[in-house]
Amino acid sequence: MKISIIIPTYNEAETIVELIIYLKKNNATQIIVSDGGSTDDTILLAKKAGAIAVVSPNTGRAAQMNYGASLATGNILYFVHADSFPPITFVSDIIKAVEQGYNLGRYQTKFNSTKFLLKLNAWFTKFDWFMCMGGDQTLFVTKNLFVMRGGYKEKMMIMEEYEFCERVRKDERYKIFNNTALVSARKYEGRSWLQVQRANYIAIKLYKKGVLPKKIVDRYKELLAIKNPL
Repeated sequence: MKISIIIPTYNEAETIVELIIYLKKNNATQIIVSDGGSTDDTILLAKKAGAIAVVSPNTGRAAQMNYGASLATGNILYFVHADSFPPITFVSDIIKAVEQGYNLGRYQTKFNSTKFLLKLNAWFTKFDWFMCMGGDQTLFVTKNLFVMRGGYKEKMMIMEEYEFCERVRKDERYKIFNNTALVSARKYEGRSWLQVQRANYIAIKLYKKGVLPKKIVDRYKELLAIKNPL
């Protein structure tokens, strides 16, 4: 089995090299960086680090991940955010899970922070709850399943992994690994824990009510007071 890693990026020059080197060191054979039109050196640095780095024809994380997946030669797709680091055993973990009949799954979370509330957040990701199906924990899926189910819905401007997992998991076995992906706590920088949790909660509630993605992302930005929630 071959794993193709897809990393959606937008202005990730500060983190992308470290991530690519880490993945290659731990047996990654194909790394595809699908960029959304970065204005920094993300593409150049990703290529120098040994990844296939391309500019997606359409912007937005869902479109970028779909485009990266279309270039993948592996029979397993592994979607990794630019600020998330899977455990060193990710290749063997994923291959073993697929051999056991799991066609998609994720890790639990460990934040790169010592704050108690973030440790509490991370502890809850061991549970199979809807709020824990995001992309920060990384997501593997067999390519056949991904293609058969039409990939990510590109109209989703936010919560594309939630939507995909909710749609696909109805008929598939979903693996939650016992070990963790190291996730950046940068979303919490300059914001209170409560502010971020409230934004996440409201985004999920709006999604569950069927609110249009544009309205969800606008509300999310407003709650976090940032220009780009990705």
